[in-house]
Amino acid sequence: MINFEIILNDVMSDYQKVIEKLIEFRDDRNWKQFHDSKNLALALSIEAAELNELFLWKKEHELTDVNHEKLKEELADVLAYAFLLAEKHDLDVFEIVLDKIRKNAAKYPVEKARGTAKKYTEL
Repeated sequence: MINFEIILNDVMSDYQKVIEKLIEFRDDRNWKQFHDSKNLALALSIEAAELNELFLWKKEHELTDVNHEKLKEELADVLAYAFLLAEKHDLDVFEIVLDKIRKNAAKYPVEKARGTAKKYTEL
């Protein structure tokens, strides 16, 4: 069994450093005024679309040829907006992800879900 509390404690320090850097970057530019929940969610969605665009119209054998630098940049943008949105609502990203894993583990027990892409309602 995975001990989620140990994992959470180990990553909190690095997570807090990233959040502090994001806030410092934002505040140095006086951008907090633009970072309401709606705009952060929209920015997250737009950046996710830009991430998807890297894979658009690629055949399966071409997926490994995606520009790695662009992939890192777009993924960083998605994560940055997700972190800022979570911070705005006093949510700990790692805590909510680990909570979601716990919920999904109950919905998708290994003995039923292993090797299948079926939704939990179809298992």
